Amino acid sequence: MNAKQLANDLRPKVRASMSEVRAGLERLARVPSMSAPGYDLAPVRESAKLTAELFKAAGVNARVVEREGAHPAVVGRADGPKGSPTVLLYAHHDVQPPGPRDRWTTDPFTPTERDGRLYGRGVADDKAGIAAHLSALRAYGGRPPCGVALFIEGEEESGSGHLLDFLSAEKDTVRCDAVIIADSANWRIGQPAITTTLRGNALVTVELRVSDHAVHSGGFGGAVPDALMALARLLASLHDDLGRVAVKGLKSDDADPLDLKEDDLRKWVGTRPSVRLIGDGSITSRLWRKPSLSVIGLDATPVREASNTLWPVATARISMRVPPGQDAKAAQDALVAHLLSHAPWGAELNITRGPTGEAYTGATTGPAYAALKDALGAAWGREAIDIGQGGSIPFLFDFARTFPDAALLVTGVEDPESNAHSENESLHLAEFENVCVAEATFLGLFGGSGRG
Repeated sequence: MNAKQLANDLRPKVRASMSEVRAGLERLARVPSMSAPGYDLAPVRESAKLTAELFKAAGVNARVVEREGAHPAVVGRADGPKGSPTVLLYAHHDVQPPGPRDRWTTDPFTPTERDGRLYGRGVADDKAGIAAHLSALRAYGGRPPCGVALFIEGEEESGSGHLLDFLSAEKDTVRCDAVIIADSANWRIGQPAITTTLRGNALVTVELRVSDHAVHSGGFGGAVPDALMALARLLASLHDDLGRVAVKGLKSDDADPLDLKEDDLRKWVGTRPSVRLIGDGSITSRLWRKPSLSVIGLDATPVREASNTLWPVATARISMRVPPGQDAKAAQDALVAHLLSHAPWGAELNITRGPTGEAYTGATTGPAYAALKDALGAAWGREAIDIGQGGSIPFLFDFARTFPDAALLVTGVEDPESNAHSENESLHLAEFENVCVAEATFLGLFGGSGRG
């Protein structure tokens, strides 16, 4: 049976179980399973337990696994026909904090449908990935056409610090021939895609000090700099006047521009009309194949506490996205060297290196990739394309080390308007059905490719 026929046969089965699948997604989305430090651990444990229950009901022998100091994960396995290959299904059940509640139209942990989209924290990133796996399994009545292994992580949003430990401890349970990473996005609504490149990441925190203590701005201003002004000059040195990254030694490349227009990007992001885009080259190149630097945190005197005082110290956290082909630690070294050489007025810098994650370039050949591309095309009725992502999934290297012969396939449920990590995160429900049909179709195609 070809991909189109298989997808057509599976779609009614996906629709028949969609109400149950969506109910499971909404149950998961009501659990505030934030894995970031400082949050209650109990909801993450609750979401792990619920995830295991949902997969058991879908025919997978699933269980919660824990390690000291780690958030719990869920692993499981369902055997396929003799001689069929095994695919590992990955997603994560932890979520980002919701941020300011007053910026949400509805409560972030009360899933709410509006205009064909389901809103709530985690409904796209990445509890919908869990739901897509459940839907694909239910389409086969708990008897998948290939072997299925399961790994649902509980700390992806806090760095996947124990992922390799979990994979090593559960290697027999999660052994596989291919991995579906359901934590990415399609190109746009109506256009399926496979993510074949991702930028890496590197964090740096820089503390800038100009004096031992605060002093009166009237008494000493004009001769003594304040720390925030000095830090502003330092941070401004990271880009040139066009907004291009000014750190030396970083690689840069071009990407297929596809059909992305500036107006599309502005609509997705909500960029203010007066704001110009930064950088040069095609927009896809800037998002996928060039480095970027963002100031994601700043410690200084809050405006509400400001007085006529020259503050002695200010701190910034800088997030670098590292392009494919660039070693992440080398990129971090280049950023640190730039900061040290651009300290204004002799200010003292104390630099703390944060974690790094390598960029990723995936293979676009082999039976697993071909099966996924055919499945996506059949589900949407148009050919899937290869895209990059500006974000990072550093744990891909943990999967590659654990399963060096397995194909890694990065796909997902999001679209450019999903607003993952931000307020009013949402899932496009019609696209979600296509995601589920595509994954079910992939299981059938991939199962058939390995028999005998």
